[in-house]
Amino acid sequence: MAKKIVLTGGGTAGHCYPNLALVPTLLSMNYEITYIGSYEGIERSITEAEGIRYIGISSGKLRRYFDLKNFTDPFRVVKGFSEACHILKVLSPDIVFSKGGYVTPPVVRAASRLKIPVVCHESDMTPGLANKLSYSAAKRICCSFKETLPLLPKDKGVFTGSPIRASLLQGDKERARRFVNMPDNGKPYLMVIGGSTGAVKVNEAIRSAVDLLTDRFNVIHLCGKGKGDPTLNHIPGYMQYDYISEELKDLYALCDVIVSRAGSNAIFEILALNKPNVLIPLGTAGSRGDQILNAQAFEKEGYSKVLREEDITNETLLESVMEVYDNKDRYTEAMAAAPENDAVSNICRVIEEVAEGPFQ
Repeated sequence: MAKKIVLTGGGTAGHCYPNLALVPTLLSMNYEITYIGSYEGIERSITEAEGIRYIGISSGKLRRYFDLKNFTDPFRVVKGFSEACHILKVLSPDIVFSKGGYVTPPVVRAASRLKIPVVCHESDMTPGLANKLSYSAAKRICCSFKETLPLLPKDKGVFTGSPIRASLLQGDKERARRFVNMPDNGKPYLMVIGGSTGAVKVNEAIRSAVDLLTDRFNVIHLCGKGKGDPTLNHIPGYMQYDYISEELKDLYALCDVIVSRAGSNAIFEILALNKPNVLIPLGTAGSRGDQILNAQAFEKEGYSKVLREEDITNETLLESVMEVYDNKDRYTEAMAAAPENDAVSNICRVIEEVAEGPFQ
């Protein structure tokens, strides 16, 4: 008889893709999977494209700053809780797995109300607000960084790493070359990743230094939906894309160096692929500083070089990329030895233990 699991997480692709990374293993473990997310969040289209049953609920964003929506979103959260209770009663899952994001607290709280065990996963070095609100209801809290364990409730934390889609490891360089259709000039490939919504400062830095970068590299720039700059389309050795999905695994296989933000999902994909990289973390003006801590942890382990936003010039950007490229073997060897690379198996083991163990 199949067991039932509800996956939840949303707000960004980074909350959704790690959930989907678990799907093949969960299916092999005989789980029937349902995904609960927001009505029209990015997680809906991503999940439904994978053929996973998706159910939307009302959600309200959890903000740490003043916004008029702070007065109305609590009502959406209450509505989402009511909807989640109804859905979970009907589904009667054995367990709920929460990846975080503002859609998850109503689902987790509803599961707790119905005595359905919950496992959470914390991606970043320091816990996010949505996950913090869920911790009291969780039986186990998986985390991507060893340094996160002391910040979690006693006896609940488990260091697992961050789950990565197995399909990303199956890229094809030749298929990528045909896709980007760049001249065969013998230059190495530099890929720039700003996340599904783009990264303004990263985009600006790359475009400012595009002549210097294309002198040394073929540059593939994933700049975010609606963030392309058509005035640069004529530059030889430079290709920009708003958003890449199916072809991403091939571009990963092709690239020699990556420049990326330091969101947890992105950096653990880079780690799993052993790609030398420069991380440009989002600063504290635009976040709670979690990307800075993520990047510092990766630099400390020898996986990455960090370039802070405030230190970016054309010269420092090129110097950072060249330093990583020239020492690529050192970075690759450090990443290949990382203990975080078995995260899917680690997390699914925790899910199975909680679903079957003395927690219900």
